[in-house]
Amino acid sequence: QVQLVESGGGLVPPGGSLRLSCAASEFTLEYHAIAWFRQALGKERERVSCISRATGSTYYKNSVEGRFTISSDRAKSTAYLQMDSLKPEDTAIYYCAAATGPYCSDQIVGYTSWGQGTQVTVSS
Repeated sequence: QVQLVESGGGLVPPGGSLRLSCAASEFTLEYHAIAWFRQALGKERERVSCISRATGSTYYKNSVEGRFTISSDRAKSTAYLQMDSLKPEDTAIYYCAAATGPYCSDQIVGYTSWGQGTQVTVSS
């Protein structure tokens, strides 16, 4: 069973940086693509980024392209989301999720294992 635990959220001023971590159960990163989603208050959950296990390709939501970087360390069974130049509109609960297989999915139903989420607040 895939288990995911996020950490690294917090309060940061606009323009600041945070690195989120997603600790996964053993072998998860060997077989599953990993994505980061976020959900702001009153809004739907949206995919922010994804890294494909099959191809190594990375995907980003347009509004975070060039500011966020997704990566994974299979030896540590941990995925990361480096977030730079943060904006108030990045404020949300951030979740990591494992896809059903090694490819990223555009659909939220393509992700069947979720972490508990970590709060990111960008405010002065």
